[in-house]
Amino acid sequence: MRQRILTAELMDDPGLDPAEHGRALMGLRRLNTLSNAAGPVRGALVPMLRGAGVEHARARLLDVATGGGDLLLALGRAGFGTGTGRLVGVDVSATALGIARQNGERLGIAAEWVLADVLAGGLPVEDGGVDVAVCSLFLHHLDEAGVVRVLAEMRRVSRVGVVVSDLRRSRVGLALAAAVSRVVTRSRVVHVDAVKSVRSAWCGDELAALAARAGLGGARVRGVWPARLLLVWAGQGVRT
Repeated sequence: MRQRILTAELMDDPGLDPAEHGRALMGLRRLNTLSNAAGPVRGALVPMLRGAGVEHARARLLDVATGGGDLLLALGRAGFGTGTGRLVGVDVSATALGIARQNGERLGIAAEWVLADVLAGGLPVEDGGVDVAVCSLFLHHLDEAGVVRVLAEMRRVSRVGVVVSDLRRSRVGLALAAAVSRVVTRSRVVHVDAVKSVRSAWCGDELAALAARAGLGGARVRGVWPARLLLVWAGQGVRT
C-alpha cells in the first residue's frame, strides 16, 4: 500500500440521512472503544500538561472534527478539563454535534459543541486560546493542503501543544478495518468507509512532513496499536 487513494466517504455526504448518520457514529464509537482510540491521546496529554504546569482538571482542550464526541468525552471521563478547565468540540456537521451533545448529557460531562468548518473559516478560537488541540480520525479525509491547514490552525490556537491520532496506511490496517467493522456494527456506511479510510490514510513519514510544513517543527509521529499513528507536538518551553 505504497500509494494513497483518497476518495469521498459516505459519511462526508452532507445529504446523508440523519438516522443513518447516527447509526454510523454509533458504530464508530464501538470501533473506537474496542481499539482504545483515546488511550494514546490520553497518554500523550499527561506529560505534556505536566510539563506546562497545567493540572488535568484545569486543562482547556479543543477537539477538532469531534464527530459524536467520542475522544473529547473519553478525556472528560478521565478527568481532563472537568474542574475549572474547558472541553470544546468543533465539527462541521450539526447532526454529529447533536449526537455529541446527547452523549455528553448522558455521561454527565459538561462540554461545549461548536458548529464550524476548520477548512473554510478556521477554528473559532483566539491565538493560544486553549492548552491543547486534539484530533482523531480526520486527517485521512483531507488532501495535503487540507492537512497543513488543519494542523496550522491547531498550532495557532494551542498554548501547550497538539495531539493527533489517525489511521496508518497498511495491509494489516486494511484487513482489520474490513473484518472488525462488520463485527461491531451493521452500518453499511461504516463497512464501506472503514476500508476507504485506510486506503486514504497517511504513513508516518508523510504525516511528519506535513506537520513540518504546518509549522509543527519537531513533531513526533509514531505507530500505535492496532494500526494507527500518533502525532505529538509540544510548544516552545514545554517539557514532555
